[in-house]
Amino acid sequence: MPRTKQQVVSEFRRAEILDAARKVFARKGFEGGSVDEIAAAAGLAKGTIYLYFKSKEEVYRALLAQGMEAVKAGTLARIDEAPTVHKKIEAFILVRLENAERNREIFQVTDTQSGSGLAITRSQYRNWLQEPVEALARAIRKAQKRGEARPVSAERIAWAAADLARGAIVRRLVGQPDDGLQEEAAFLAEILWASLKP
Repeated sequence: MPRTKQQVVSEFRRAEILDAARKVFARKGFEGGSVDEIAAAAGLAKGTIYLYFKSKEEVYRALLAQGMEAVKAGTLARIDEAPTVHKKIEAFILVRLENAERNREIFQVTDTQSGSGLAITRSQYRNWLQEPVEALARAIRKAQKRGEARPVSAERIAWAAADLARGAIVRRLVGQPDDGLQEEAAFLAEILWASLKP
């Protein structure tokens, strides 16, 4: 259905607010950033922010949700584009590492806010990951049917890719990147491929 002018304006305004919030939280963290600063960065009155979001916490949660949806879409596209199952695993991991690097400050806020209601819950994290993990598992099963991969649990390998990526993200956030993103993703994919290659 075609969108109304009001819907288009509302979507644009929300995106503008979230973009401003990303910049404010990146500079000052969640605690240090304020709705006043988000409004100023967006070029809006503070009251306008409250027309779209009830609180700073709601802005932050919307920002996280927007980011996770973008990662999901990017992961699905990159899995689809990769030519082999080995490269699909690498692409799955690389998208997650790239996103964490682009949104380093947001990830740091999430990690430091555990138990505060701002952190991503395990069920939210699992829900956001579900579709990309299922897509990777399907790709693994197809490779297994073609004889290109050993018959081990495709779901376990796909979830292990998510777990390895998450561990690498946390390690990189605390300042211990050993390699570039591509090298890190290739290394982790190689670990998983070792359990799959015929």
